Amino acid sequence: MSRYKRILLKLSGESLQGKQGYGLDPQMLASYAAQIKAVADSGVQVGIVIGGGNIFRGLSGVGKGFDRVRGDQMGMLATVINSLALQSAIENAGGKACVLTSIPMGPVGAGIYSKFRAVELMNDGYTVIIGGGTGNPFFTTDTASALRGVEIEADVLLKGTRVNGVYTADPEKDPSAVKYDTVTFAEAIEKRLKVMDLTAFTLCMENGLPIFVFDMDTPGNLEKVAAGDDRALAGIGTLVHN
Repeated sequence: MSRYKRILLKLSGESLQGKQGYGLDPQMLASYAAQIKAVADSGVQVGIVIGGGNIFRGLSGVGKGFDRVRGDQMGMLATVINSLALQSAIENAGGKACVLTSIPMGPVGAGIYSKFRAVELMNDGYTVIIGGGTGNPFFTTDTASALRGVEIEADVLLKGTRVNGVYTADPEKDPSAVKYDTVTFAEAIEKRLKVMDLTAFTLCMENGLPIFVFDMDTPGNLEKVAAGDDRALAGIGTLVHN
């Protein structure tokens, strides 16, 4: 029996590049696809939002001469490329997946995102990958994942990262950093913990959508989170809640 009926999984674009440093790593895509299929096969409905930083990040474009709006639009296209790649990987693993986009993209994907279309597809057994961010500049894919999670009435927003939760400092830079097993939204704000950007964080807090930050790169972790084994969860992530 799974703990959640419906989840919104947020993946970073950088995570898809694996050790290549850029682009898409087939092995990482296959690993993620296998984990996602396993969770979907257990009966959990899965929505996914992916970043595009492995291809293009809007803010980085500003320093290279691009207008911020144009740069963010390029970043939205990068998220669609990643979404299509993950869809193919899930299908290659024997799963069912489709891509909805936040902006009109003609024959790309299964159409424009709407809550009702996404829920309809999930009820039919599809993993729904939502590309294009929010469809607007100046908003991150963190915010897009919070927005979509609230819209589709997900039970939890799962943020897959390279580290096993939220720490007092960056554990990759500070070996003395201490991990939180659970923390409230208020405590995270007070302690200035970097969970998600403030817009996304506030959206989750005000709508009562808990965030679980966990290590997605270790195969099997996503299944443990979906199953809701509290003893296992403490070791692989941090729950942020009201």
